[in-house]
Amino acid sequence: MNVRNISLAGVIFAFVVIALGAWTRLVDAGLGCPDWPGCYGFVFFPTNEAEIAIAESRYPLFPYEIDKVIPEVVHRYFAAALGLLAIFLVFVALKENDKKNKFISCFLLFFICCQGIFGYLTVSLKLLPIIVTGHLFGGFITLSLFFYLFIRNTDFLDNFHFKNAKFISIAALTVLAVQIFLGVWTSTNYASLACIDFPQCKASYWPEMDFRSGFNLFQEVGPNYLYGLLDNNARVAIHFTHRIWAILVIIVFFILITRLWFSKIAPLASTVGVVLLTQISLGIMNVVYTLPLYVAIAHNLVAAMLLLVTLTVSMLAWKK
Repeated sequence: MNVRNISLAGVIFAFVVIALGAWTRLVDAGLGCPDWPGCYGFVFFPTNEAEIAIAESRYPLFPYEIDKVIPEVVHRYFAAALGLLAIFLVFVALKENDKKNKFISCFLLFFICCQGIFGYLTVSLKLLPIIVTGHLFGGFITLSLFFYLFIRNTDFLDNFHFKNAKFISIAALTVLAVQIFLGVWTSTNYASLACIDFPQCKASYWPEMDFRSGFNLFQEVGPNYLYGLLDNNARVAIHFTHRIWAILVIIVFFILITRLWFSKIAPLASTVGVVLLTQISLGIMNVVYTLPLYVAIAHNLVAAMLLLVTLTVSMLAWKK
């Protein structure tokens, strides 16, 4: 085993964890287990009537729901397994002579440990939006770190070069990162269905919105933040901002794709274009069809794919 193979496994595993995280959020299972790292005080989770009775006596404010416990527990197990893979990656990287591999692997392990802390805070702070957003966004960063390690340990960067494109590549990566953050913030605040028509929102091209409340990163959560506490105008502000920023993403990526095409990297240009078009289509379908579960999960995964493709373009543009 080497760093390249382990990091590739990490990429695949991180995709699974992101999908499971999206599933957990979409079925409102963020508090499926009201404690951490156990579940209702059990190492795994209650499985029979006696254990369920004990669980509900321990947490009377959180009735036991198996259809919410399972997504939460499965997500935790896969996230823990990803952490174990990161430990193995560090062990292998330290045996090699590549200093950059050693540094990135160690940083990746540290970052996953921070993700674990955020997972704990997500439960202990009862879905505090800024914590949940940081935790979900951190999943994309974890994926990117595994992918960066994989790419730099292949010969892919030696076969292509994207000349004089540092600015547009970083611009694309930046606007995409902001858009992913907005998407996560939309999900965290239960604003995905604040607008159920398209291209208008609430039958208007500029609906009534409350940006101050919608983007208050430190709002209180009450007993917990399950199903959200923001009023409709605040949720509309979040949802609408996600849509408007998508237009900027499309413009920047159109320029990027054009530059790639004329740089004779047509396969990569086509890949970026197809992934971007797929992501736009999934976003529209989420609105038109009222957030179907598997479409919404796919929207998260394709966002991750677009991030990796854009990261690849940036690595090509900035390689020495």
